[in-house]
Amino acid sequence: MTNGNRRSEGTGRTGNTGRTARTGRTGRTGRTGRTGRTGVWFVGARGSVATTAVAGWAAVTAGLHPPTGMVTETPAFADAGLPPLPSLVFGGHDTTHCPLPKRAERLTGAGVLPHGLVKAVHGELAAADEEIRAGGPQPGDTRADEELIAAFSDDLSSFRERLGLARVVVVNVSSTEPLPEPDAVRLAPSSLYAAAALRAGCPYVNFTPSTGLRTPALQDAVVASGLPHAGRDGKTGQTLLRAVLAPMFVQRALSVRAWSGTNLLGGGDGAALADPGAAAAKNAGKERVLADVLGSAPEGEVHIDDVPALGDWKTAWDHIAFEGFLGSRMILQTIWQGCDSALAAPLVVDLARLVARAHAAGLSGPLPELGFYFKDPDGGPAALADQFGELLSFADRLREAR
Repeated sequence: MTNGNRRSEGTGRTGNTGRTARTGRTGRTGRTGRTGRTGVWFVGARGSVATTAVAGWAAVTAGLHPPTGMVTETPAFADAGLPPLPSLVFGGHDTTHCPLPKRAERLTGAGVLPHGLVKAVHGELAAADEEIRAGGPQPGDTRADEELIAAFSDDLSSFRERLGLARVVVVNVSSTEPLPEPDAVRLAPSSLYAAAALRAGCPYVNFTPSTGLRTPALQDAVVASGLPHAGRDGKTGQTLLRAVLAPMFVQRALSVRAWSGTNLLGGGDGAALADPGAAAAKNAGKERVLADVLGSAPEGEVHIDDVPALGDWKTAWDHIAFEGFLGSRMILQTIWQGCDSALAAPLVVDLARLVARAHAAGLSGPLPELGFYFKDPDGGPAALADQFGELLSFADRLREAR
């Protein structure tokens, strides 16, 4: 994540500072605005996914590139009342200082963004960068949880009020953090941002495996907020393929004996997932998809290797051992090579639009209909085809709510 160097003005709040974080009841604020524009607030706003999302949004809005990968731009979502792409406004929190245009230039050098795009959308990148505020906690930060939540919440409220936004959706795209210890005294960083979103009355999306809202300390606040939320852990590559292949074995009555996988990746994700705790949090979602579809977890594990030379690109390999008629043993192997940032960016824009529309329609609580986008969704089916059906039904529901 990266830091801005300004804090928005706002009044601090007082409250308890232990594991139980008080958020306040502001979930209904911000449903109207002077402009009808929608804010998208990225946690990890200068990371690869957020940078690619802002650059891609600007390119698509300007007609420079087609909306490839954006499900919400397909005919099934026409007239569903989603915020139009030109109405989106971006900001966020981060703990590093590299400006978005410079970050986008680096992604161009890595082959993630096309040459010439940064120059074409420099103004939009710079405008989003102006709305990035300092994240935390950083090394040496002595603020208690309550102080951090209040500061982050004030940043969100200021963003919404200064720009006259109808609402702001907070989307966590920061680096994966290890799961907190059961006896942890303080909230995990992702939960601090999630608590701030609740306090500021902002719908929340967790595109990472990090804890976010899923901590007992925030459950009462989640219910009291009346806000829609979705997560967690975006399904972009290897697990997307698993969600397609696993139902095939079940439907053809083929017995899966073992399913193993390896991920080779570099960049920020590779460095973050070199931490065994972060890797374990990431792998839990990959394994959950198989267990949910197959009925039990097959033998085999997923290994994640940091290969810095790969940069923002990833290779994912799966080895599936299965048994057919008369006990014949067979093997299926798959190789997935791609760029996670380019795969994830259109999805986070989709999710921001869908959750913003759910908020405008007065929906609250978890949105299992958005399981299509997640490894670890808020309920619903596990197979991708079934999840897509739920998503289309959700589009109909939003259309009827207009």
